Order: sequence, then structure tokens, then C-alpha cells
Amino acid sequence: MTKLRPTREDDLALLARWFADPDVVEHWGGVPLAPAEVAAKYVGRRRPQVGSFLVLAQEVPVGYAQYWHAAGAEGGLDMVLLPGARGRGLGPDAAGVLLRHVCTTLGWTRVTVDPATENVRAVRAWEKAGFRHVSGDAESTLLEYRPESRGPAVS
Repeated sequence: MTKLRPTREDDLALLARWFADPDVVEHWGGVPLAPAEVAAKYVGRRRPQVGSFLVLAQEVPVGYAQYWHAAGAEGGLDMVLLPGARGRGLGPDAAGVLLRHVCTTLGWTRVTVDPATENVRAVRAWEKAGFRHVSGDAESTLLEYRPESRGPAVS
């Protein structure tokens, strides 16, 4: 259903438009971002520590996903889909693609996500991708994925 493409400098206008949209950043910091901040963070300038990707559905960009390396063989994922792409199974599918990359190619043994607790749709999507609840509070829920105990990521 989805595939990921590393972001490039020529994606800046698209990403700047997305990250200026309150409906997109509702659960991504909650505040629209200036183009300079988007350029610094989301077009691949932080590689290899952070991998930045466009989420594509039928070759059409529908969201942004990233991984960030923490320490050793672990790190975290973040993802945001455009409002029109939500509720169609694209999030869990893209999460599975990203999990396969970080677990197989990068060799990670623990992957975490921390969606906003009130973002029930995101929590459920991460769970569908194989993440399990670790802890949480009023602000965020910590979920983790461990490939050795979960089997293959969703496809």
C-alpha cells in the first residue's frame, strides 16, 4: 500500500506547506513550522542520525516519516499523515516498511514511538504495526517494538 522515499532538498516546498498546516501538525508539536525549521529538520540534513522519508501511496506523497537513532541498536520513529490519508490503513503499512528498514538494514533490536495519548487513532495504528504499550501518562504513550518477540513487521 505504501512505500517510503528519502526526502530531498527539492521536497522542501511540499514539506514546508505540510508543516505549516495546523491539521498536519496537530499532533506534531502542535505549532506550524517556519520553512527554515523544516529545511533544517526534514529534508535529510540530519542523516545518518535521523532518516527522513516521504510516505507514498500509489506514488502520491501522503505523509512524512522519520527514524532517529538513540544508542546502540535502538531508536524511535515518528510519522504524520495528511488528513485525507488517515483511516485507510496507510499508517500501519508505512510503519511496517520503516520497521523492516531499521530492524533488518540497521539491525535495531528495540524501536519506540510516543504518540500523544489523546491521539487514539495513532496509538491504534502503531499497535496494528506490532508495537506494544510500555508506559504512558496524560501527555504521551510509550510503545515499543522488539523484532525478536514480534515476528515480521506488517506488510
